[in-house]
Amino acid sequence: MKRVLVCEDEASIREFVVINLKRAGYEVLEAESGEEALRLYEEQNGNIDVALLDIMLPGMDGFAVCREIRQRNDNIGIIILTARTQEMEKVGGLMMGADDYVTKPFSPSELVARVDALYRRVAAARANRQVNYIEKIESGDFVLDLRSRTLKKKGQPIELTHVEFQIMEYFFSNQGKPLSRTDILNRVWGEEYYGEEKIVDVNIRRLRMKIEDNPSEPRHILTVWGLGYKWTG
Repeated sequence: MKRVLVCEDEASIREFVVINLKRAGYEVLEAESGEEALRLYEEQNGNIDVALLDIMLPGMDGFAVCREIRQRNDNIGIIILTARTQEMEKVGGLMMGADDYVTKPFSPSELVARVDALYRRVAAARANRQVNYIEKIESGDFVLDLRSRTLKKKGQPIELTHVEFQIMEYFFSNQGKPLSRTDILNRVWGEEYYGEEKIVDVNIRRLRMKIEDNPSEPRHILTVWGLGYKWTG
């Protein structure tokens, strides 16, 4: 069963989201606070595919909930809900480990499409873990294991979300080749993605913080000005 956790303190918005997700075939767990969302997550033993988290919550805010869930589970999909003018909150949520954001107000079709797209990526990553891959891609000090879906640098593991892993897999398969933001967006988020290309930039920034010795002077994930990025080992 496809299971979604919805954390939204405004009852009218929460009910609207829950009704549309149920119509789309999802089992939905509802929380009106960050503390309740984490309790439900624990009660389900982390058996949740996607979490929808509002940023502005009483008590523990959506940033904190996102961070807590991401620390416990690299594979769950996380979408944050923000007001249209809260630009820094969008970026902040992505840096905390969210995979996507949806701005309020949103249409039912957009919301369900974004959840569907993220669910497919989560399900695909889970399925790939069960495939008997024997291939490892090496690049300099890095080894990307396609079977265990892990990345190591000089033998030390680097924790990646499933979106980050997909970006690295795309880089490793195209070493030294410039990839546009559109290329990366279509490959990782899908051609039907409703959002903006800047989600690529935020994930690249997050990857540099994990991978580079000096993120402000990257040696591996390089900017190709006017186009996008390329990987060098």
